[in-house]
Amino acid sequence: MVRMIAGALGLALAIVASAQAAPPSAYNPKEAFAPLTLPEPVNRYRSGSGAPGPDYWQNRVDYDIKANLDVAAKSLSATEVIGYTNNSPDALPSLWVQLDQNIYKLDSRATIAGGGRRGRSAGMHTDGYVIESVEALRGKAWTAVPYVLSDTRMNVHLPAPLKGGGGKLKLRIVYNYTVPGFFGGRTSWVNTKNGPIFDIAQWFPRMAVYDDLRGWDTLPYLGQEFYLEYGDIDYAITVPAGMMVMGGGVLKNPLEVLTPAQRARLAQAARSDATVMIRTPDEVVRDAAAPAPGGTKTWRYHFANTRDVAFSASKAFIWDAARINLPGGKTALAESVYPVESQGDGAWGRSTEYTKDAVEHFSQRWFTYPYRTAWSIAGGSSGMEYPGMAFDGIGDKGKELFWITAHEIGHTWFPMTVGSNERRDAWIDEGFNTFIDTFESDEFKGGVYGPKRDGEYAPGGGNPVDEIQSVLNDPDAVPILSRADTIAETYRHPVTYFKSALGLRLLRDVILGPDRFDPAFRKFIADWAFKHPSPSDFFRTMASEGGEDLDWWWRGWYVNNWKLDLAVTDVSYTDGDPAKGAGVTVESRDRLVMPSVLEVRYADGHSFRLTLPVETFIQRARATIAVPPGKIASVVLDPDHVLPDGNRSNNTFTLK
Repeated sequence: MVRMIAGALGLALAIVASAQAAPPSAYNPKEAFAPLTLPEPVNRYRSGSGAPGPDYWQNRVDYDIKANLDVAAKSLSATEVIGYTNNSPDALPSLWVQLDQNIYKLDSRATIAGGGRRGRSAGMHTDGYVIESVEALRGKAWTAVPYVLSDTRMNVHLPAPLKGGGGKLKLRIVYNYTVPGFFGGRTSWVNTKNGPIFDIAQWFPRMAVYDDLRGWDTLPYLGQEFYLEYGDIDYAITVPAGMMVMGGGVLKNPLEVLTPAQRARLAQAARSDATVMIRTPDEVVRDAAAPAPGGTKTWRYHFANTRDVAFSASKAFIWDAARINLPGGKTALAESVYPVESQGDGAWGRSTEYTKDAVEHFSQRWFTYPYRTAWSIAGGSSGMEYPGMAFDGIGDKGKELFWITAHEIGHTWFPMTVGSNERRDAWIDEGFNTFIDTFESDEFKGGVYGPKRDGEYAPGGGNPVDEIQSVLNDPDAVPILSRADTIAETYRHPVTYFKSALGLRLLRDVILGPDRFDPAFRKFIADWAFKHPSPSDFFRTMASEGGEDLDWWWRGWYVNNWKLDLAVTDVSYTDGDPAKGAGVTVESRDRLVMPSVLEVRYADGHSFRLTLPVETFIQRARATIAVPPGKIASVVLDPDHVLPDGNRSNNTFTLK
């Protein structure tokens, strides 16, 4: 009789504890688990598995550029020859060329649309590109061809359509432009104690992408980043003799531009895991005080299989380097240049160490670094990436320098290797890169600069599933799958970086697990290295290789900005007897659904855990889960606090 009373009392108390009024559930299983039609269809070009299809094609662009940097006039003039190969099945009557320097014009679309964000600063401008001539090679003669300028684009009309299936042509463009000052953002010049630093990017007319998704992708440059074709770039930069040019790719004429001591030190650095000084602070100061050498020097570089190239030029650079150790016994060279203002072990004196570690880590975990050099450059264009190169701030130091170095050089994987369309889908390169940053921060020197979970610049340490609530609770926050240009600055970092990166952490750590996620993610990188994946290709790869139908996850986290609220609403013993087991009632109360861990804590101190799959809620918003017998003290959903549950007050049910 006593046991029956105790059991009934326990059941009554459980009912009382769960009787608090709950808001109506917003969860609809028919909505959450409805079939999802992805934006890009499966066809012969793109497979249902997410891999490139058997007929996947991609056009190729090779560049040969000869440029002169006029330091006094702050201008660059150049002649470029574009070798274009049309591998598409279509004949092309004209070509589209990107003219990104035109973002700095007073009447550019970016200016009128709101300043172009990091592309330029309001109230300051240049005249953009001055196109002197555009010619096509016909036989052995260059012939002028008509063209039309439209904001940051140029349409070149061809004498005859360029045949598909491998048709080739060459264009020659002669141009010049004024290098924007510090207001340039991604490309600029800035003064230092020992001379100006020129960060030169978006410095040559670049071909727009013609692909199987849209034909010519001609979005104007409003301040978002880039979508470019792959090929080889040969370039020669002529500067005053006292300046150095640090560029992406491989320097082809070191005998002409480097001193014997610099060449010897570089050879030493290529064998050294410790940082080797190539040009010392004393040498920088000495050279700055000496009479300026007359004449010019031309620095020649070759960059194979790249979508872009940038360079930095200055006489103010300290230069150091160290060997990067890559899988399979390969090596590369980590190199840093910075002015005397940035020197010191608390600042840029560790830049090469950070660059080396990040490249080695990303190569071991995800995909081998594809280039011979990895540059970290201090100048006016802080926090910007190009293939094998990071532009960071002169004043960066400590953990901020580590974080931004790892992030910007990490862009070599996304989007320099995995060539996504940053103009449309910035979340792929920024979010994916922020995702891989989290592992680098956790592991560098035992996590001295970790954790990094809340985006690109903000200090780490907070629980990201709590920090994301401000985004999930904001009715004006845009979904991840928004065109990049439409995302206001308020939401650019929280959505494009943070929510995208957190989505991958949740997919890896909670939904699939590392054993399924990591091979699938590596396959996506390998399949789309130096190609153009779409968001749908990524979604299909992770579902196919990960072994899960993930439509519910893509719909809730990426297509929409849905919230999660899982709750424990009741605990009842079978026949009122703890010895017969119990039923735990769980509910999904908001539109997002996720798998979760249910932990039952018993009065004698032991506990039991059960993973509830998303199928728990595939037909219903409420389910009763059988748990082993014993007197229960409490039941907790998500005991490890890994879910972005917006209402944790109902995650614990305590029996009194």
